[in-house]
Amino acid sequence: MKLFEDARFQMFVERALATMTGGGAEYGECAVTAARIADGDDDSWYREWTATAAMVRGWAEESDRAGHPVSAREAYLRAATYLRVSYYPLFGLPVDPRLTEAARDERDCFARFAELCDPPLRPVRVPFEGGLLDGYLCPAPDTAPGRDPRPTVIAVNGYDSDVHEMWWSHARPAVRRGYHCLLVDGPGQGLALVHQGLTMRPDWETVLRAVVDHAVTLPGVDGTRLAVSGWSFGGYLAPRGVSGEPRVAALVADPGQWDLLDNIKALLPLPQDLRDRLPDVDPAELDAHLAPVVEHPVARWKLVQRALWVHGLGSLGEYVVESGRYRLSDVVDRIACPTLVAMAEGDQLAGQAEQLYEALRCPKTLVRFSAAEGAAGHCESWNRSRFDQRVFDWLDEVLAHPHGP
Repeated sequence: MKLFEDARFQMFVERALATMTGGGAEYGECAVTAARIADGDDDSWYREWTATAAMVRGWAEESDRAGHPVSAREAYLRAATYLRVSYYPLFGLPVDPRLTEAARDERDCFARFAELCDPPLRPVRVPFEGGLLDGYLCPAPDTAPGRDPRPTVIAVNGYDSDVHEMWWSHARPAVRRGYHCLLVDGPGQGLALVHQGLTMRPDWETVLRAVVDHAVTLPGVDGTRLAVSGWSFGGYLAPRGVSGEPRVAALVADPGQWDLLDNIKALLPLPQDLRDRLPDVDPAELDAHLAPVVEHPVARWKLVQRALWVHGLGSLGEYVVESGRYRLSDVVDRIACPTLVAMAEGDQLAGQAEQLYEALRCPKTLVRFSAAEGAAGHCESWNRSRFDQRVFDWLDEVLAHPHGP
């Protein structure tokens, strides 16, 4: 399924292709778009993906006007995916106006998709520190709001996704099993980052508390059966959040993570004395040593374009020092609810999953995903069906007998 020689472009197109299982993309539309792109040319990438998105959005609007809601919503969802994919190479500061425009169009396409769903997805705005965090409550089918309370999965995002992609990864499998699912972009994520400029923060318990406060007011949400599920960097954020939120009845960390600085320290080409002093160093001491780290285009995208933007920082040295604030070791003993720690073969972020699992003092389960079952790689993206099977079967059993605070 290789469509590009450029490693970044191949990584980005795989993000679109993975959503095919949930109707988020079609291989033919991705392949014909890829064929028009000059490999490695960011301008060409943006231009051709937005052109495909405009074509598919046109099909959606045609069906919408003619009163064909299923055809319309399916096309709106694919258009949203292609718009999201279009701006990946543009990540970074200062924010490219093309990124802002594509993200706005993605939001609008998904909003119409949400309206046409059966039942419709409900926009939510979570009050948070004088502002609002945007997202959706995705209700299970055949529920009577307020009279048929259901267990609810609160999805926690990572670095470079948004609530629209989380429809595929979290909400769709949840609602098909009779759960509600609440999708919210927090600081440093999706809508909150692009449209409000809110950057990442380590104290996710503050964010999750606000989300839970709002969740329990929503019709149909059973406040005694709340699960929190984090993917990618959410494998840190979700456990950190649950450590300060006793109302959560179950936690999923995919993959489980630990202290961020420990995860990256071994990869840094630093003199031993400087490494030993981390994070108590002047960021300027680090910058000269870190230049080789970002010579590869993928590493440069992840660490310079993405991470510095997400954290609102100016240099890699600042990022390394900042990573010392992202710790689970200080709070892991406060996680009381049953916890599932996932780790997939070949997922670089899963290296600390067993460390988290061993440190937990709550009822706990470690689930390994393998290449043999087609579920290797970051967040089991090529076999989310297997992930969903194991995780939701576990949630069914745990939430049948929720543990109180």
